[in-house]
Amino acid sequence: MTTAPMSEHTRTRQRRGVRLGPARWIGYGVSVLVIAALATQLYFFAQIAVWTVVNPGATAFMRADAWTLAKERPGIELQRTWVPYDQISRNLKRAIIASEDSNFVNNNGYETDAILQAWEKNKARGKIVVGGSTISQQLARNLFLSREKSYIRKAEELVITSMLELLMDKQRIFEIYLNSVEWGNGVYGAQAAAQYYYKTTAAKLSASQSARLAVMLPRPKYFDDHRATPYLTRRANVIARRMGAAELPE
Repeated sequence: MTTAPMSEHTRTRQRRGVRLGPARWIGYGVSVLVIAALATQLYFFAQIAVWTVVNPGATAFMRADAWTLAKERPGIELQRTWVPYDQISRNLKRAIIASEDSNFVNNNGYETDAILQAWEKNKARGKIVVGGSTISQQLARNLFLSREKSYIRKAEELVITSMLELLMDKQRIFEIYLNSVEWGNGVYGAQAAAQYYYKTTAAKLSASQSARLAVMLPRPKYFDDHRATPYLTRRANVIARRMGAAELPE
């Protein structure tokens, strides 16, 4: 049985298919990455929408810490107890806004000047040392992202921050932040921090206690292990003087 000779048109199509094969695979790969990225953003958006009415469970930071503690410090367990916004001391709310984000009530989730200043400082140091993050940005990072410092993560942080600001009011953002932020080795949220450091409740924190807790936020694990540093005392005194001017979301 003989085979009909392959036409020139067929040979041309086959050669073109060979040439376009890698390009097609690259196109498929890019398409998959784009679809995965969009799906991830949709997941974040849907999760945030749910959290407008349902309190979040464990955050990305908590899950990472649970794994690390189980491996490196098995005697320590995560501590976190959710308390409603109105059961958290106004002293603590004022202290955190005075320390972390003085324009929290009025900004749109980020401060352009702070981001630009952080960019210049990081460029001068040759690495990422500061992020210029607002309370909303910190919450976005804590809820969904890793502790890795990179510009890609910062970009994702800004996207999630925009979602938080779109779907939630400031009080809800602050309520979730106060119940999710890290305050020490395995210590998360205002209630756990109040009990861990002062044997009291989040509702009963004094002005001086609140100021010290606020100062700990950028480096909670360090200050958990170094509670008597002169810097902590000096900075807490500064924050205590600023608390009266802090505007709270109501």
